Order: sequence, then C-alpha cells, then structure tokens
Amino acid sequence: MAGLFEDEAPPPAFSGPSLFGDEPEVTPQAAAYRVLARKYRPTTFDDLIGQDGLVRTLRNAFAMNRIAHAFMLTGVRGVGKTTTARILARALNCTGPDDQGGPTPDPCGVCANCVAILADRHPDVVEMDAASNTGVDDVREIIEATRFKPLSARIKVFIIDEVHMLSRNAFNALLKTLEEPPPHVKFVFATTEIRKVPVTVLSRCQRFDLRRVAVAELSAHFARIAKLENIAIAAEALDHIARAADGSVRDGLSLLDQAIARGSEDGTEITAEMVAEMLGLADRGYVFDLMEAVMAGDAAAALAVTDIAHARGADLGVLIADLLGLAHLLTRLKSVPALATSNALPEAERTRGLALASSLSVPWLGRLWQMLLKGVAEVEAAPDRRAAAEMIIIRLCYVADMPPPADLIKKLEQQVANNQNGGGMPGGNNGGTRAVANGAPAQAIAAPRAITFQDVVALASSKRDVMLYAHLRQSVHIVRFAPPVIEMRIDPDAPRDLAQRLSALLEAETNRRWTIVISQAPGAPTIAQTERQAENNAFQDALSHPLVQAILSEFPGARIEALHTAPEAIVEELPPDWTELSPPDTAYIEEDDDR
Repeated sequence: MAGLFEDEAPPPAFSGPSLFGDEPEVTPQAAAYRVLARKYRPTTFDDLIGQDGLVRTLRNAFAMNRIAHAFMLTGVRGVGKTTTARILARALNCTGPDDQGGPTPDPCGVCANCVAILADRHPDVVEMDAASNTGVDDVREIIEATRFKPLSARIKVFIIDEVHMLSRNAFNALLKTLEEPPPHVKFVFATTEIRKVPVTVLSRCQRFDLRRVAVAELSAHFARIAKLENIAIAAEALDHIARAADGSVRDGLSLLDQAIARGSEDGTEITAEMVAEMLGLADRGYVFDLMEAVMAGDAAAALAVTDIAHARGADLGVLIADLLGLAHLLTRLKSVPALATSNALPEAERTRGLALASSLSVPWLGRLWQMLLKGVAEVEAAPDRRAAAEMIIIRLCYVADMPPPADLIKKLEQQVANNQNGGGMPGGNNGGTRAVANGAPAQAIAAPRAITFQDVVALASSKRDVMLYAHLRQSVHIVRFAPPVIEMRIDPDAPRDLAQRLSALLEAETNRRWTIVISQAPGAPTIAQTERQAENNAFQDALSHPLVQAILSEFPGARIEALHTAPEAIVEELPPDWTELSPPDTAYIEEDDDR
C-alpha cells in the first residue's frame, strides 16, 4: 500500500484561510543523515580495499563457474564480511541491464535483483543475526525455506552473521543441509570468532580470512572520502584515525564522521591536533619528544612533555601505550632498515624514527619494551592514571643510562679480577664452576666397569618400575654393596616387599640369586639426600663467589633464583658388566644333564 500512496499526486497547496482559521506553517523536515560507513559501503568487489586475495579468488571462481555452495568469511569487525556477503548475493543473481545476464563478479547495480538486494528488501536474500537467533528453531526455519525455489532470483542466499553464536544443537541441525544443499541455495556465514565454529561446519565451507587493512591503505581511503565530502583534513589527522581504526574500515569511517563533526564550522582544515584531542591521544611529535627525553635520562624534560600533553587533553595512559608502540617501531627499523625508505610509514616515523633507531641498541629497546609493557598494566590498575604514568616515565629516565646487564657483568668481573692476587680471575672451584675438557679425546675403558648401586637404581628406571625406582632413591641407605649381596637399611615408610621386589629385578637381569640383607646400621645417605646436599653445597659456593658478592652489593635486594652449572666434559662410558654376575654356561649344561 505504501507504494500506491507514493504514486498519487500531492494535495493542493494552501491558498487562503480555512473554516478553522489560518493553517499553521509547517517546517519541512530535513532528510535523515546517512553515516559515512553506510554511505560509502562497497557495492562491488572492486570497491573492497585491502582484500586482494579474496577478490582474486572469487573472480576466478565466477570465471571458471566453480562457485561453492557455502562460504565462511572471518576477520575482525569492520573489514567487510557482511558487505562481501551482499556483493556475493548480487553477483549470483544479477541479470544485467537487459535482464539477460548470468552470474557475474561485476553486478550491474541497475537490474531488479541488484536494486532490491542493495535496498535490503529482496525476498530471496535472507539475512539472520545469529547473536539474537541462536536456537535450533531459527535454523529449522532456514532449512524449511531451502525446500522452496526462489521467488524472483536465480539463487536463494542465506547470510548468517556472527554464526559462532549459534548453539550446538543449531549447528547440528544445519549440518545435513549444509553438506548437500539444493542447487538453488547458497550459504554465506560471517564470524569474528572462527575458533568457536565447529570443524564439522568449517569442513563444509570455503573459508576466506579477511585481513586487517593497513594504515596506509586506510589513510588513502579516508582521504578519497573526505575529498568527495568536500572536507579539508590534514594528512596527519587521517593517519591518527587510521591507526585508531586498528585495521577496521567501519571503525575508521565512524571516527572520520566524528572528526568532521569536531571540525570547525567555517570550513577550515581539520588538524591533527583536533583529532588527537578527540581520540585522547598525544600529538605524535610529543611521543617522539618524550622518547628523546627518556633516552637522554632527562626526567625534567620528560615530565614537561607529559604536562603539555595532559593540558591538551591527552590521556597519559594512552601516551605510555604510544611510547610502547614507538619502541616496537624503532626495533623494527633496527631489524628491517628498508622500512625507512618505504611508503608503509608516515613521514614522521621515517625521519625522526630513523634518527632515534640509529642511536639506540636492540638490548636497550628490549629493556624499554619490557618496562613499558609492565607499565601499561600498572596504569590500568592505578587509581590515578596520571600519577602512575609519570612514575613510570621517571623510572625509565633513571635506568636509561644504566649499562646493559652483559656490560655490567663484564665491569664487575674486571673489578673482581683486579682485587685478586695476580690480577686474574679467582682460581679453584669457588664459583661452583667445573673444568671443561679442552677437546682432547677421552681414553676408552677396555672392559665394562664394575656395578654400583646407582646402576641398580638406573636398572629399575629402565624397566619402568616407578615405585621401586622412587624408593631406591629416597628410602634406601646402603650399608654394604658387594654383588650379589646388598646390605641396606630401609626407612619405615618404604613398602614391606621392597627387598623382595629388588631381588626379583636383579635375578631377572642376571639369571642368578641375589641376597638382600636388611640391616639396622645407619648406612650411607640416600641418593636423594646426597643430591640435595650437593646442590646446597654448589649454591653456597656460588653465593660466596666474589663476582656474585659484587653483583649483590651493587643491586641491593637482589637474590639468586636458580643455579646453572657449566656443562661437564663428555666422557665416553661403557655400561656396567651385568654379565660378570651371571652364572657360567656350564652350570646350565650340568643342570640339563641331571634332568
């Protein structure tokens, strides 16, 4: 009925007073404003920015007539998933200006199907938001609709946004139809959480990962739109918006809308300072000024920069995050010098960034990154963000001129060496260090070595007898070890059958009887006790080393967390001679003769 009323002629204009007096003056209503994200939504594959791989694949699919029955589009918000789905729906159903065309990657935009799909009113293109329609009944409605042919289109297209929100039962109900849909049905799914989609669904779809759009591409895109809107905006302001968009075209266009509203009414240029104030950012120059002050260890200059930034409305927590991003940029410039001559970075990053990167070392930047990373979390947890941010910056300034740990160790080693008699490093085994072989080949032993109790414990480990292995290490005190006789004291918490299990293990290995004697003598410490004592001795030796003492005196409050010994020389060692304890072959021959 709405269409009929739209075609009727408008009523005659008021020409004079009526029976009820003069007709009140009616103010015409302004047309509803369309935000930039809707006004400049892509309508063809060529309009999609930053998704060249997706566009190339789909174009080839149309050219070869190899169009899948289900597509899974994934990516962060605002990169064009739903837009791509709608373009696909038009490409599948476009009939051309003469209504004689077939599926095409370049929909005409003027045929009845294209116009209806663009207006979101085509009966054969069904969009469903899975965030609000999560149940199995909603999916069953779609399954029921697939049984009927399209009303006016060539292909029925079902677009399900945020498909990961569907319930498990809803996914299960969809599987059979998704695997073998009717020829007149296509499914297009969109999601930001691809890991939440069952693999049974993913395996039935062609997956396309829409990537984040680069900052340079976003800036150029926003510049074109600003030109079409007759808006004067500085290139640095567009860079601010592109960085804040974080790869999302829709987020960036929303910010551009806000920046245009923030701009001057007289049509003057929207500056980077205006956009930075709108976003709560510090001007990019302040970030570089702050980095230079931190690098020089000038706390007063660094705090002066934060004062100016705060007075201009910048959030100092965001400033710390910007400093973290600059540390990453400088590290990339150190690692990939070609970035300085590419167009991937704005002019400020290329010029001032390169100058800073050339004067800093990677270890210094790595330490800065770690401190800033911790500082960002501190700002978020602090009751006063400004105070927390300033404390972090002061801390950075005071450690800026501190030498790297490796240089500091070398300096302390030199000091210790100068304090030793003879000017060399201390000899002996004070630091728990071990002599390392000088490369000379080890002398091989001619015969297998004698068996030790440690070999017995290792045998239990090789036989995967975990309980026996653990108690031999922790509960057995050797009084006398003279194979095939073992005299030992066993702790009370050990199993009662420990001696029998040990005897059975050894007899199975050597084919002879072993005698296990339980003694009340103290015996030697257990293997576990011996290892703990050795570790404690090594720790005490390391703690008393002059170099360690020098480090602890230079850094009050520092402590030794772990002890790592130098690798020992690799000595070739033969296995124990278990066969020496085995009875001779003649014993078995005599036993056979007796039988």
